Amino acid sequence: MPYRIAADGLVLFHLLFILFVVGGGLLALQWRQLIAWHLPVALWGMAVEFFHLPCPLTDWENHLRQAAGDAGYGGGFIEHYVWPVIYPAGLTPAIQLVLGSVVLLINGLVYLRLLRRWKLRRTP
Repeated sequence: MPYRIAADGLVLFHLLFILFVVGGGLLALQWRQLIAWHLPVALWGMAVEFFHLPCPLTDWENHLRQAAGDAGYGGGFIEHYVWPVIYPAGLTPAIQLVLGSVVLLINGLVYLRLLRRWKLRRTP
């Protein structure tokens, strides 16, 4: 039971991590100190999508599930509602490139806006 709870918690963390990859730059518009956290996270998220890298969180989740004695994902809330968001059916390398590009576009626009703000503040 503790392994299953840990695996479910890790899936939720994984989802929050993905949401931070995509939208963390918007938070950085308000709280600049988040930039130091968001930039490496966003770069990692884009690298995973562009280069089809395995995510260590996925491996960790699978190990926890195996330790819990689960052969696969059951019918619980986490598996039914959260898992398909993180790992949609039919995910192809082309779709991954699109997802990586969306992350790059959103965050590129946000950081361009931040740079403009900083330039305007420094200009007398």
